[in-house]
Amino acid sequence: MGHITITQILFGVLSFVAIISGVLMIFTKNPIYSVLYLIITFFAIAGHYILLNAQFLAVVHVIVYAGAIMVLFLFVIMMLNLNKDTEPHKPAWIQIAAVTAGGIMMVTLVGALKGADQMKLAQPNDANIGLVNNLGKVLFNDFLVPFELSSVLFLAAMVGAVMLSKKNIH
Repeated sequence: MGHITITQILFGVLSFVAIISGVLMIFTKNPIYSVLYLIITFFAIAGHYILLNAQFLAVVHVIVYAGAIMVLFLFVIMMLNLNKDTEPHKPAWIQIAAVTAGGIMMVTLVGALKGADQMKLAQPNDANIGLVNNLGKVLFNDFLVPFELSSVLFLAAMVGAVMLSKKNIH
């Protein structure tokens, strides 16, 4: 048996924090606490990026997700003042469409991860793996179509968020 390195310990601690805060985010009743637990999860994921020598992704992840988007979520949650009494019930067709879209996304993710064991990973001793120059070359040469398709996915998520937040006028 080999000895445990500091990287393995950090990976275990960050994974534990990410899983616990993710579970707490799902099962917490208060939406403000859920957002705060999600921020903790994002910081743990950023720690994983650092362990993978992807410093640029870690910094962008913290700035974009834990910073801007979570502040926006908190702002929206506080402005909407979500309560069970004031929450309108959505029609059945919107609920069915949401479940269908979620199922399609799940099938897409499972299909994308199916070939993950065949992916060629970079050597861990490559010190330049997480640099912006290399990331840009790979992103815009090898993964241009999936990168552009992700923008369509984000557009669909924004349209879905607007549909869910729209008040029903009778």
